[in-house]
Amino acid sequence: MVSSTTIQTLLADRTLPAAMRAIAEKVAAGERISSAEGLLLFEEGELGFLGVLANTIRERRHGDHTYFNRNFHIEPTNVCLYTCTFCSYSRLIKQRSDGWEYSLDDILDIVKSYDGQPVTEVHIVGGVLPQYDVPFYESLFQAIKAHRPDLHIKALTPVEYHYIFKKAKISYEEGMARMLAAGLDSMPGGGAEIFHPEIRDQIAGGKCSGEQWLRIHEIWHELGGRSNATMLYGHIENFSHRMDHLEKLRELQDKTGGFQTFIPLKFRNQGNQLSHVPESTVIEDLRNYAISRIYLDNFDHIKAYWPMIGREIAQLSLAYGVNDIDGTIDDTTKIYSMAGSEEQTPALSTEELVKLIRAVGRQAIERDTLYGVIQDYSDAVFADDKQFQGYFSLPVV
Repeated sequence: MVSSTTIQTLLADRTLPAAMRAIAEKVAAGERISSAEGLLLFEEGELGFLGVLANTIRERRHGDHTYFNRNFHIEPTNVCLYTCTFCSYSRLIKQRSDGWEYSLDDILDIVKSYDGQPVTEVHIVGGVLPQYDVPFYESLFQAIKAHRPDLHIKALTPVEYHYIFKKAKISYEEGMARMLAAGLDSMPGGGAEIFHPEIRDQIAGGKCSGEQWLRIHEIWHELGGRSNATMLYGHIENFSHRMDHLEKLRELQDKTGGFQTFIPLKFRNQGNQLSHVPESTVIEDLRNYAISRIYLDNFDHIKAYWPMIGREIAQLSLAYGVNDIDGTIDDTTKIYSMAGSEEQTPALSTEELVKLIRAVGRQAIERDTLYGVIQDYSDAVFADDKQFQGYFSLPVV
């Protein structure tokens, strides 16, 4: 069941510290908290307190609606020019024998393998190599649209765009306009990592800067496009770096309104240069979701990417501000399983996702990429529904 504790109950507690009371009063009134207050929540906010505030905002915006979509991922290559210390997925050019490099026809064959299936989105992101340039992606997007015009193309991060535009000696503005003309529908949120250069230079040196990441999204928003945003947390950053990241996202969203969803991404430590860094605890994961929901008051959606954190933690997150758990992920993606993800085979059927959501008292809504409702599964009946009733329950916070 979902927590019965309310903000009013919190405010009636005379032992609540004054600073936390002030934050709770702002949330109750629908007012914005400051960056200093956000940092205080990271430093001192107890999980139960944060859960009540985040769930209040979540239910005020979405009620029990929890969104998912039917999507599949394609990774053109896992060979990459960059050597990010947190990455367990990519292979350096000298390690090509341990990687893959798909041709345009290879990628189209993957797209065609979903013909006749009710998927609505293809998510394309991968390593950075010279042959995957502006003409390649223009041709790819055009070919996908020619084959299946209704399939939403969510593709490439600013890391990839920065590289291919620089290689082509064109501006960000020209490059994004060409991607739009070729058939790009939206941008995923990857490559954000941590914006602060103190951390970014250590974990992702050589890639586009935080400012460049933000600028490419801003240009895309100015063209009328929508995109997502992420933050890789739980490695060598501290709470002030997280707050700097969230503040920059909130500032850009105030300016453009082009972001749809924020996705906190948990650092996984297997098979990378940061394997000595302990992973964040479940409590810290839930705190991070909750604070993101409280602070990013101008983002409509907070997503838990279930292949990264596992199905049960994704269910728990629905009580801490999360209202989206991504999609069926029908693919052979290796990015997260190679880093030690809970989900070694990240794919769920629509029925499994609906049951996962309904088992914790939430309402499963299938969406398209832009959050248009495709189907409400509130009244859907499955053959073995009884065995799922009450299988999981959310803790009282």
